Amino acid sequence: MAFQKAVKGTALIGGGAIATVFGLSQFSQYRNKHGTLVHVQAAEAVSVPITNHFPTREQQILALQTTGEFDVLVIGGGATGCGCALDAVTRGLKTALLERDDFSSGTSSRSTKLIHGGVRYLQKAIMKLDFEQYKMVKEALEERANLLEIAPHLSAPLPIMLPVYKWWQLPYYWLGIKLYDLVAGSQCLKSSYVLSKSRALELFPMLRKDELVGAIVYYDGQHNDARMNLAIALTAARYGAAIANYAEVLRLLKTTEPAGGKERVCGVRCRDVLTGQEFDVKAKCVINATGPFTDSVRKMDDQEVPNICQPSAGVHIVMPGYYSPDNMGLLDPATSDGRVIFFLPWEKMTIAGTTDSPTDVTSHPIPTEEDINFILNEVRNYLSVDVEVRRGDVLAAWSGIRPLVTDPNSKDTQSISRNHVVTISDSGLVTIAGGKWTTYRAMAQDTVDAAIQAHDLKAGSSRTIGLQLQGAEDWSPTLYIRLVQDYGLESEVAQHLASTYGDKAFEVAKIAQVTGKRWPIVGKRLVSEFPYIEAEVVYGVKEYARTAVDMISRRTRLAFLNVQAAEEALPRIVDIMGKELNWSEQKKKEELEAAKKFLYYEMGYKVKSDQLTDSSEITLVPSDIERYKKRFHMFDKDKKGFITILDVQRVLESISVQIAENTLHDILNEVDLNKNGQVELNEFLQLMSAIQKGHVSGSRLAVLMKTAEENLRQRVVIPVDRSGGGL
Repeated sequence: MAFQKAVKGTALIGGGAIATVFGLSQFSQYRNKHGTLVHVQAAEAVSVPITNHFPTREQQILALQTTGEFDVLVIGGGATGCGCALDAVTRGLKTALLERDDFSSGTSSRSTKLIHGGVRYLQKAIMKLDFEQYKMVKEALEERANLLEIAPHLSAPLPIMLPVYKWWQLPYYWLGIKLYDLVAGSQCLKSSYVLSKSRALELFPMLRKDELVGAIVYYDGQHNDARMNLAIALTAARYGAAIANYAEVLRLLKTTEPAGGKERVCGVRCRDVLTGQEFDVKAKCVINATGPFTDSVRKMDDQEVPNICQPSAGVHIVMPGYYSPDNMGLLDPATSDGRVIFFLPWEKMTIAGTTDSPTDVTSHPIPTEEDINFILNEVRNYLSVDVEVRRGDVLAAWSGIRPLVTDPNSKDTQSISRNHVVTISDSGLVTIAGGKWTTYRAMAQDTVDAAIQAHDLKAGSSRTIGLQLQGAEDWSPTLYIRLVQDYGLESEVAQHLASTYGDKAFEVAKIAQVTGKRWPIVGKRLVSEFPYIEAEVVYGVKEYARTAVDMISRRTRLAFLNVQAAEEALPRIVDIMGKELNWSEQKKKEELEAAKKFLYYEMGYKVKSDQLTDSSEITLVPSDIERYKKRFHMFDKDKKGFITILDVQRVLESISVQIAENTLHDILNEVDLNKNGQVELNEFLQLMSAIQKGHVSGSRLAVLMKTAEENLRQRVVIPVDRSGGGL
């Protein structure tokens, strides 16, 4: 009864505010509806021919070297930069793009994976009567609808639950979410709704029950960010843009105008990072779309220019899928320090984040233990006491740098909007800064509009609304069934390929290797618990992947899902890439080491190592110590004080179990803290202590030794598959 009264009271409280926002929304909707119709027709009437295949990287480099002058040259291969290239090339402009690393290697691959308008920005817009914030949310919601339409294989609506633990919050949050729906207007994905306590727990059983009043569910979009970025880049390439990753801009080229002697940017000097070759790329207009590195490119133009970006670090963690329902996210609207935390299902795992703190600009941001523990503590506040939130269940962690537009005197990044700014320098350098992933297309449109006007380029209006991205054209929700039926792929693998490559999944399936098994017929997995197959590595090279890091982090998402699984897949990935790219043995070794370094520092492996070190405290009670010593001495029959692979093999042979020697080496190496090829008693006790404290989970050695102890009596098979335990 009280629940119903609260909901009814909410309607009365919010009536006036809803009417106001509804009026604004309807007016904006009326204006945009007609504009959108024009743009959709324009997208359908793109006169630039599109090819079925995109050029090789070598052909792209040649085009960059031999083209006399481009109309537009974009610096930066993130979402915004690739969006600018696609916008420009579909208007008929001769377009080039240079990225010093890989496409989406920076912020664009390290997001929360949401396509959203920003509930919290709408709250700020209303509370502060900030019309600019309102317009940003409105624009983002329009772009959300477009992105879900042009790349349905890479994106989908996601329901997100906002749990309510105080009665007065129910009308407050309900009003805010309903306003969010109203601002979206006809592009609202699905209407939000209120849940009773029992229904909320039914849909999200992991939720904390104590004092739960009810919940509100609203809808936003979710996507595979790195693959979306790549789809934008590949679509631009198919329309004729000359794009190249690993092409670093060294300096801007300038020419002096005959009349007036004014210097104008006319291109760049760049270097092919893979070969070391340097060359010039000339262009009528240069666009700076380098995200957090915006100011460094602006200073190439003018050393005295003040900074316009203030970088903010956002850390995310990935946990096992059992922490959240398969199709329901969670929003914590008010964390202990006032930030917002999302807790979302993604790629059959659970992603949690983000933090928001000032940072220095770096190409290799590193997640900190402090940020990881902050997220874990906030998650604990919302999950049932029956769910033990363990530090060891963190499978991956990363930090992304947001390029926020700010006044240089601003101190608090949390109060800064993600609004974008387009500036044009005296020498004609066009810079796009700020913004957010969801609005990349609108940002690109504004940027190219400004470039056309400033440089008197001959082109029409933007044609990217409704323009389908790579893989979307013939995709359907049932496409994966054809992959299963026509090629003999596992259903899980087929679904993954369809949702990653869209209608291009058939190209991957065609090159998939025969397994030699009755089923599946084709499709050898890179690691057993993930649906990534070896054929994707071959296809990834065609998609411009040039390093092992490209493959584990952006062509596949292994590094973002489970760093241990990524490390396990690396040797095979390097072997396949080596064959495709003619790598020497030395080059393969260098790639392997570089990828391991990436996992160690940037994807959270280092903080995993910090959880279990040779100085870790042993906090076991005496009885547990004795029990674990007995287990250890079952393997250390000679009382050496350590165990080796031979010791483990001897015990396994006694119970008729065989495990490959390289697998045993990996299992022991996870615990061998001083890396001397053996596991000492103290290391084993440190491991068991860390497991008890929840700092480590899924240790294969711990499971193997425990099971062996039992199996010496029962003689059953010991499971040694990696359990999915985390960092």
